[in-house]
Amino acid sequence: MECTHSCSALTPIRGPSQFRIITPPRQLKIPGSRKAWGRKRVVVCNKTPSFNENNSNGTFPTSKNLFMQEAIGAEHGEAFEAYRPNGPLKVDVDFLNDRMRESGLQRIRYAMKPDEAFGLIFSWDNVVADTRTLRIDAWNQLASEEAGKTIPKDGETQRWVLSAGAEYVLCKILCWGEAGKEVERLKMRLSEIFYEELLELQAPMEGLKEWLEALYTAGVPCAVASSLDRYNLLAALQRMGLQKYFQAIVSDEDGMESIAQRFLSAAVKLDRPPSKCVVFEDDPRGITAAHNCTMMAVALIGSHPAWY
Repeated sequence: MECTHSCSALTPIRGPSQFRIITPPRQLKIPGSRKAWGRKRVVVCNKTPSFNENNSNGTFPTSKNLFMQEAIGAEHGEAFEAYRPNGPLKVDVDFLNDRMRESGLQRIRYAMKPDEAFGLIFSWDNVVADTRTLRIDAWNQLASEEAGKTIPKDGETQRWVLSAGAEYVLCKILCWGEAGKEVERLKMRLSEIFYEELLELQAPMEGLKEWLEALYTAGVPCAVASSLDRYNLLAALQRMGLQKYFQAIVSDEDGMESIAQRFLSAAVKLDRPPSKCVVFEDDPRGITAAHNCTMMAVALIGSHPAWY
């Protein structure tokens, strides 16, 4: 895996147990709420169900963001918004940076082990796993199942197929139909094929495991952010032997509405200020989202070989 940034060598972390207790940062109190966030503890189970338990009806789960082009987010520094009886509650990036600053013993520890002060966030798509190939294969299989349908091999069409939402590709690029029941059927089938392909995924991107092992030894906490559902994401990480390296996971169930929110959620789960997080991403939209969140970013060369 080739990237445009290098990091220093770093120091040791405890291996995670089967069950982890995730305690949100104590100092993070949201104005307008009666209880401090830090007093609530959440138990997260690392055990992945068997593959024979896809769904009671035998179908694969679906993610609303799987074949959609997500919003970048945080263009004006906004982070999360929730609605309460006394009005909307808004938390922005500056608030998270201010409230999650290290203090006291943390500051002393990070002075001695500065690498541990950072949190690393890995995008699932084309950083952890080669989903580019999975998507292309899914589209090609869908075309083979539909009589008379083909996917043009030119670079422009391939770029749209990889980066645009499924409905836009079906209606505007491939011209397979107009929005309606037929397009919904094709989208559903495309999602099913993708999950079938995902079950065969066994290996991470080249060089990733060695890099994660170095970070694990150095005590640098890592998170993976994806639009996949948690069940399939954990199962894929387990098959690739990567589950122990990630202290936090952001998946479809977290309900994030943009790429930026996904990264900010990962920062909160890692208990690191956004400004102390480094995002590994191969998509210019993800790089923009990271910068909007005041995060540092490492641009990986892959689907987008040229950076400006």
